[in-house]
Amino acid sequence: MTLCRESIRMGIAMSDMDLINLYSGRILELSVNIPLTERLENPQATVRKRSPLCGSTVTVDLVCDDGRVSEYGQDVKACALGQAAASVVGRNVIGRTRAEVETARDQLSAMLKSDGPVPDAPFDGLEALLPARNFRNRHASILLTLDAAAEAVALAESVSRAWR
Repeated sequence: MTLCRESIRMGIAMSDMDLINLYSGRILELSVNIPLTERLENPQATVRKRSPLCGSTVTVDLVCDDGRVSEYGQDVKACALGQAAASVVGRNVIGRTRAEVETARDQLSAMLKSDGPVPDAPFDGLEALLPARNFRNRHASILLTLDAAAEAVALAESVSRAWR
């Protein structure tokens, strides 16, 4: 058996095969190719989320035009799983509505926590994170980016309404 620091803290032992499945080549590929990692100079909304369990943090900046995300930036300080989720979100968030981002967040949560299906396109790339279902201590980090993006879109909408 191999134990990682976080698993030891949680009292969870993972077999070598569990770790191989969890940190697949696809997850590692996504985690090193995160798009839109530059913070925006003039965002309508900025939201920072932190997972108290592992200390992962994600900061999302965005701008919405006509109810859709038109600019997006993210600063991701997370484990490979959180980075992989941020990578999929960064590739697909431009042009999305608040409802689409919230649906993706809810579907990802259901996929991880209650064996729900993979999120709908265009966020179906989150399927790479299916092996994390059995690792509840990783769920918060995986959900950080979509949690922050959903909150930021809602905030941007409220700012936009206030200016009208």
